[in-house]
Amino acid sequence: MQNLTPLAGSELQNAINASQFDPDSPLGFYESYFLRANHPTRPLAFWIRYTLFSPKGNLAATQGQLWAIYFDGESSSITAIKQSVPLSQCTFSGTELRVRIGEATLDGRELHGAVRQQARQLSWDLVYDGAPAPAFLLPLPLYSRGFPKAKALSGVPLADFSGVIRVNEQDIDVAQWRGSQNHNWGLKHTDAYAWGQVAGFDTDPTAFLECSTARLMIGPLWTPWLTTLVLRVQGRTIELNSLSQALRNRGRYGYFHWSVECCRGPLCVSVSMEAPANRFVALAYDDPPGGQKTCLNTKLASCTVRVSERGRPTLTLSTACRAAFEILTHADDHGIPLAALCQCKLRPNSNVRRPFSSRLHGAETCSLRPACRYGASALAASQPASGPLVQAPAPPQPPGPGQSAARA
Repeated sequence: MQNLTPLAGSELQNAINASQFDPDSPLGFYESYFLRANHPTRPLAFWIRYTLFSPKGNLAATQGQLWAIYFDGESSSITAIKQSVPLSQCTFSGTELRVRIGEATLDGRELHGAVRQQARQLSWDLVYDGAPAPAFLLPLPLYSRGFPKAKALSGVPLADFSGVIRVNEQDIDVAQWRGSQNHNWGLKHTDAYAWGQVAGFDTDPTAFLECSTARLMIGPLWTPWLTTLVLRVQGRTIELNSLSQALRNRGRYGYFHWSVECCRGPLCVSVSMEAPANRFVALAYDDPPGGQKTCLNTKLASCTVRVSERGRPTLTLSTACRAAFEILTHADDHGIPLAALCQCKLRPNSNVRRPFSSRLHGAETCSLRPACRYGASALAASQPASGPLVQAPAPPQPPGPGQSAARA
């Protein structure tokens, strides 16, 4: 990415949303534009992800991946579908936010598309609007440098969505659901992380939070844990995201909870985020260098933020179910069956490896019943019928920061 420091306005907005893919590079690459939003008062949310995936050393296998998930906390169900198409059926603009994957489209004002598997489908026709005031999880100079290999930002941190989402045969009216438009890319996924975002709190719909606790592998060595945070509240932007600050910040996470404390001088920001296991779905993320990582993903987490500063009253922000919360891991002991995102070529009853003892029912949507041990959706597998659902076990991953093991 070009140097963002001197840019502003539409020039900055176009630069941060331009595709970073080099079609001549065999190094491997992923790039995602994802949009998410929550109902203003009810535990309902959607997550739609337009992705380019290019495996290392195999440019011919580059593809577009279209992901869509609908979280329904009222009926305790999660509907998730994924489809992939060759790059020849895709457009990723190198000058602005303009993406096409098959017939699905995305630009700076609207998104339309559908993913299907047999009789199941999830489709969307949405428009969105919000102030183009990007939020950067990293210091601006790092976006044009080689470290870290994975970059993330929010192009529109507070976006209001309207339109219709159809889940199977049910139309969901989306009227001023608040969320965000985001862009991330890199040569590989971050090796281990917790990531969270709140676009509008119950107690302050204009406040925005994004934070991350991550650890990277450089060769055979692990970096220390790095925690970054950006908070916008009451007209003020608090950025605790420099590399030196990231080393001083503290983040502790397990399955399915996370706490963060970031202090600089007289200012301290603390964050707690959690959700029950049955609000998470486990996704298999392809990694450009090879293999997969598991992303535990919910968009219905609770979050509390406290801002304390000498000479000022303590400020508290909270939301019961509007937080996005993700954990990326190699481990498979989290108790959530590997989810399933269907590919059209998948056979519903394919003979695949199933983690744990749970059953995956083709591309069906399963209610998260209390009697279900893991409380997870039953979804279709994301691999062709001839291949394994999950890769061979990876070497043991170090525990979460400050914990002997990552457990809820």
